[in-house]
Amino acid sequence: MIYELEGDILLTKAPAIAHGVSPNDHFNAGLALALRELWPGMAKDFRHYAHQAHPKPGELWTYRSADGHTIYNLMTQEGDHASSASGRASIPNVNHVLKRLRHELDKGHVKSIALPRLATGAGGLDWDQVRPLITHHLGDLNIPVYLYVTYRKGEAGKEAAA
Repeated sequence: MIYELEGDILLTKAPAIAHGVSPNDHFNAGLALALRELWPGMAKDFRHYAHQAHPKPGELWTYRSADGHTIYNLMTQEGDHASSASGRASIPNVNHVLKRLRHELDKGHVKSIALPRLATGAGGLDWDQVRPLITHHLGDLNIPVYLYVTYRKGEAGKEAAA
């Protein structure tokens, strides 16, 4: 079930967070930067993974922190390994990566997950196009999906039961 919330996703009680990145992301802006500051090893591990695997938009990379958090890095944006610039997100990329995320969540290892307004910041997409894709792919999950639709720095969202 999806719960739309106001608050700071970094204060979620959910054991998992999903957010959008590009395949060549440096985690130097927005939520990616905040996550890098919380888990510095994630950005280092991602760069190593990207250098070895050359992931494409629409793919997913999972980071599990030492403190038990799972971060799903959803490659919603364009970007190649020959350039350091991240491109814009696309609806096909978002659709594909949400399908991949659903597959991961169906394994049952995560009890709840938090997401921001995916692909609408640096990704540049319109929320009215992205929101229905999240509903389609994650709406019938048997775990709480906390969708942080309004950012309020330092305020915890009112989550049902993480």
